[in-house]
Amino acid sequence: MIEPNDTLTLGKLSLTYRVLFTGYLLVVGLGLCMAGAQIMLTHGMADGKPGLSMNDIVYSYYGNRSGSKLEAALTGKMKDKAPAEVNFTLIKWARDGAPDAEWSKIAPLLEKNCGNCHDSESGLPEVTKQDVAKTLAEVDHGASIATLTRVSHIHLFGISFIFLFVGWIFGMAEFNQRWKLILISTPFAFLVLDVASWWLTKFWPSCAWITMVGGIGYSVAAMVMFATSFAQMWLPRWTKK
Repeated sequence: MIEPNDTLTLGKLSLTYRVLFTGYLLVVGLGLCMAGAQIMLTHGMADGKPGLSMNDIVYSYYGNRSGSKLEAALTGKMKDKAPAEVNFTLIKWARDGAPDAEWSKIAPLLEKNCGNCHDSESGLPEVTKQDVAKTLAEVDHGASIATLTRVSHIHLFGISFIFLFVGWIFGMAEFNQRWKLILISTPFAFLVLDVASWWLTKFWPSCAWITMVGGIGYSVAAMVMFATSFAQMWLPRWTKK
């Protein structure tokens, strides 16, 4: 059996590989920070208030079934984008079932107050189109099955590759073997838990807390692996030959 002292460790890597691994970890770390910011700007505003809360998770996956996505936006993150009387008119139209007969009155309001941002190039819903506006005026049932399927496979494929290489680098660290195995496996386990929680919350909103646990779990494990890898590649204590 090969003892730990006989294996290649991060402190014994050549400068070339230390620079390579450091560059990868820095870029991936920045990417994860941007992902966190994106979550705060999308899911984190689902209830109209800054910061990620249980309501944000419920609204994102189960939906806010007390009203429509249009109403949720106009009373939340889009509240200040139009005058109060315009918001009231749009919300009333949605609550009345978005009747086609009133579209001639609603269309100019959406065009004037929303059209500049919600265009074909923004990636945002084109609310100035009647079919899109009517869809947003329906009761909010959260993420669709099609959306969950698409996002789930992207996360499982993409993020697992990130943790594969982070774990591979961390595998060369001088670390307690039992805890090393736990830290390397934790992100994969919590990633599966995180994605599974979206589906559970879609049908049972009380499961929203699992999403919080999943995200926190793999974030903490990743931070420990990142910090340990950086320290052992560059601090004098670890880089002595």
